[in-house]
Amino acid sequence: MHSDVQRILYSEQELSAITDRIAEKINEDYQGRQLVVVGILKGSVVFLADLFRKLTVDCTLDFMAASSYGNSAVSSGEVKITKDISTDIRNKDVLIVEDILDTGNTLSYIKKYLGSFSPSSVKICTLFDKPCRRLKPITPDYYGAAIEDLFIVGYGLDYAERYRNLPYVGVLKPETYNLTV
Repeated sequence: MHSDVQRILYSEQELSAITDRIAEKINEDYQGRQLVVVGILKGSVVFLADLFRKLTVDCTLDFMAASSYGNSAVSSGEVKITKDISTDIRNKDVLIVEDILDTGNTLSYIKKYLGSFSPSSVKICTLFDKPCRRLKPITPDYYGAAIEDLFIVGYGLDYAERYRNLPYVGVLKPETYNLTV
């Protein structure tokens, strides 16, 4: 375990089981449909790679980069798209894949933005849902686990671009991100 991690919240095995469960449901729901999976960079990459390999439906992959955090532990509330999709999503089903749904600022913005291109549907898949921090009225269509108000890292989740490479999800020690708790 990394020295900045207080405790492991989800092991590699638990994350694999979560991904299996989500992929199975997506495969059921999108059978016979044309799905465009849109990964939100950078946090979703590890989860997305594992999930995408487990999808058996007809699907393509694209990416967006958007953030309201920067190098802070707290969302600024202002969403910036720094990389847009290149796929024509008109009349296709879109599944946004994200690492965590926290305040909802970023995903609300992205869902509305992608909806403006006339897709058949836009749904959200997130590894973690943190409803206690929600500022926007948004819920994920697929999620791995609901978590309490903890600062988590690993398996793609970061703090100031660090810890994404941890193979598990752990709770970051508060003194690492200098917040009063």
